[in-house]
Amino acid sequence: MMQYRKSALLAGAAPCLAIAPERKDDDPAALGAEVKKAVEGLTKTFEDFRKKNDERLTQAEKKGEDAVTKDEVEKLNKAIDEAKAEVKKQLDELEAKANRLSIAGGADPEALAEVKAAAAFAKLTGQKDFTVEQLKEYRSDLDSYLRRSEIKATTMQVGSDPAGGYLVTPDTSGRIVKKVYESSPMRQLANVVTIGTDKLEGPIDNGEIDAAWVGEVTARAQTDAATFGKWEIPVHELYAYPWVTQKLLEDSSIDLEAWLADKGSGKFARKETTGYYTGSGVNQPRGVLSYEFSDATDASRSWGVFQFVKSGANGAYAATDPADKLIDLIFELKAAYRQNARFQMNRRTMGSTRKLKDGQGNYLVDVRLRDGALVETIFGFPNVDAEDMPALAANSYSVGFGDWAETYTIVDRLGVSVVRDNITKPGFVKFHMRKRTGGGAVNFESAKFLKFAA
Repeated sequence: MMQYRKSALLAGAAPCLAIAPERKDDDPAALGAEVKKAVEGLTKTFEDFRKKNDERLTQAEKKGEDAVTKDEVEKLNKAIDEAKAEVKKQLDELEAKANRLSIAGGADPEALAEVKAAAAFAKLTGQKDFTVEQLKEYRSDLDSYLRRSEIKATTMQVGSDPAGGYLVTPDTSGRIVKKVYESSPMRQLANVVTIGTDKLEGPIDNGEIDAAWVGEVTARAQTDAATFGKWEIPVHELYAYPWVTQKLLEDSSIDLEAWLADKGSGKFARKETTGYYTGSGVNQPRGVLSYEFSDATDASRSWGVFQFVKSGANGAYAATDPADKLIDLIFELKAAYRQNARFQMNRRTMGSTRKLKDGQGNYLVDVRLRDGALVETIFGFPNVDAEDMPALAANSYSVGFGDWAETYTIVDRLGVSVVRDNITKPGFVKFHMRKRTGGGAVNFESAKFLKFAA
């Protein structure tokens, strides 16, 4: 059971909470201790996962894979993702608290109020474990909780609608619970350019001049000069057009215009990101996965085609020496690009990758804090979770490796703009939201893909 923490109450994150000893928010050591504890928990979970996976592999060699052990491995694999999320949350909380302390010069009053309310609730009810919703229900008026526990059924009370409850309007100012949508980080990895026209163009310099050996007095014939190519990335338009009645806007208990703007920008971000991976290039960005692929090397492959390395099995890593293909993938990339290279794959593919070992029996994947951030690495190269990368399947390009700033360029023409129209249809307000952006690959040597094929 997760212990009670102030941030958990504020965010409504923990399903069940328990009272923990009060600590001072202005104590840097105490703030850092929570992060350290979360990192230690992640490390232990990772070690447990490795041990259990070793047990699974040993059983598979002796008498075939045991279903119970396999299930335990998958649960621990999932626990690693949860522990990573917890560490990130603690780091974000630590940064936020540090910012509050630096601005206010002391503890956060709202956070302290949450602690006091939780302690009072536990004292009044005798409960040490309780849900966030229970605390929210009683926090606003703890005294009323005591009174309700002593009032007879015939007394006028809020708890019974006929006995007076109808007179009390429900408070709908609670936190709006949002569904979490998974996305990918291409905008953070790629080269992003803001332009003032409808497309971005640039030259391709991938040719060489010719040269030949010659004697001291031998006649010199003309040699071929280098040639240029051109790439271009057009800008496309993304839009949303929700309608809301004037009455709802006027009477809603929340700021519906701000809510719509937040929903629209979030949807735009996910929609354009998917385009950066799988878009067709027709009225939308051209995704990095929409180009042609070949197993030919850089020296013999046509420009505009990405190189792939086969994994050795259809829809999976090879049964024997699976790490070898990842090594091949890494070293197909030229040294100039490897310095800033990163892996990209979705979280389920990463779950399968965590089980892999090298020839010396060492796991390929490592998780550690680096420069204040949590980084998961494969052979020392960082991996980023990209949910728009395809799932493991026969002939899928589920793992990408490269310098993505060199590989892919995103062009922005116009950020999210909103036109509010309450004239053309009386009684309704139309919100026309627009964004103009585009994307495309510009370098086909700086990224490689692992094709899950035999």
